[in-house]
Amino acid sequence: MTAMTHEPLSQADVLLEGFLALETPEGFRAELIEGEIVVTPPPDGDHEDCIGLIVTQVIRKSRTDMQFSGNKGLRLKSGGACPKNHAIPDGTFAPTSLRLYRGADSWMPCDGVALVLEVTSTKPQADRSAKRRCYALGGIPLYLLVDREASSITLFSDPEGDDYREHRTRPLGKPLSLPEPFGFDLDTADFL
Repeated sequence: MTAMTHEPLSQADVLLEGFLALETPEGFRAELIEGEIVVTPPPDGDHEDCIGLIVTQVIRKSRTDMQFSGNKGLRLKSGGACPKNHAIPDGTFAPTSLRLYRGADSWMPCDGVALVLEVTSTKPQADRSAKRRCYALGGIPLYLLVDREASSITLFSDPEGDDYREHRTRPLGKPLSLPEPFGFDLDTADFL
């Protein structure tokens, strides 16, 4: 009988395997962000209303036809010894011509994603910093953050390394210009 040898699993491998096997209660979602498993409860109605207002404008006004996915799992690069980040944005937009979601696994790569959207809820600091770093590392060109506590909306752009080099913040109620492939001013008057 021959003994089989196995490579020892790293701490990152064990964490990733445990995360991928995790079962959450209905409506909850689990993400692996910078080596930490984050579980969030279902969002409130105002959170979902804000997302709906953005989706409606993007679909109607974008210069490029966009597909939307709510709560789509993305596999993103990570820094250091952490396993790959696994984030679930509140919204993911990609050009319809790419058909990015068709046939995609539960956790898909972020290649081709034009913009991710987060609306703050129970853990706003994660949206403001940790998720911003994850999306920048993943090379996602645009990250739109609606910060309900701060009554503001911020568009992060030009990812480099683990952050975005540019950002523009507007108070809710004021329009925010979205660059190509969107090419319109997002009206935030109804977000209040």
